[in-house]
Amino acid sequence: MSRVAKNPVKLPSGVEVKVDGAKVSVKGSKGNLEHEVHEQVVVSVDDGVFTVKPREESQQAWALAGTTRALVNNMVTGVSEGFERKLVLNGVGYRAQAQGKTLNLTLGFSHPVAYQLPEGITIETPTQTEIVIRGIDKQLVGQVAANVRGFRPPEPYKGKGVRYADEQVRRKEAKKK
Repeated sequence: MSRVAKNPVKLPSGVEVKVDGAKVSVKGSKGNLEHEVHEQVVVSVDDGVFTVKPREESQQAWALAGTTRALVNNMVTGVSEGFERKLVLNGVGYRAQAQGKTLNLTLGFSHPVAYQLPEGITIETPTQTEIVIRGIDKQLVGQVAANVRGFRPPEPYKGKGVRYADEQVRRKEAKKK
């Protein structure tokens, strides 16, 4: 039985949730998000509180209810506050520069890397070695951050590469003679 599904989602002021059959749409100051609800889950909105319940008492239905509650909570947070991920570049000559909907990276390859941003994502480069990714969809922000990190993940000997700002890179000792 999911403990997550039992907690209701409190809707902050300025956030509007509509339930239309199996579709949940969340509207806020930063934008709109939609989600299709599984048929084993029942959702309802009353008095600024969003609740999720399973249709039947089965383990899978409770798991789906907990997942649905977590996804809707992330949607509510996204349209009211938004999400952000910070990346840091470590390495001599490693640079990042945001130009419109493109992130240009110099990561020690023989060629520069140009990453096209998907719709709904904004990127900032406060310094040449910092990248800030922002958006209202938590999954999309995380996926873009993972894609950028994937170009040059941090290596364990010198720590060079693209890493999350809060990531700890385990360092290895160099080979001895």
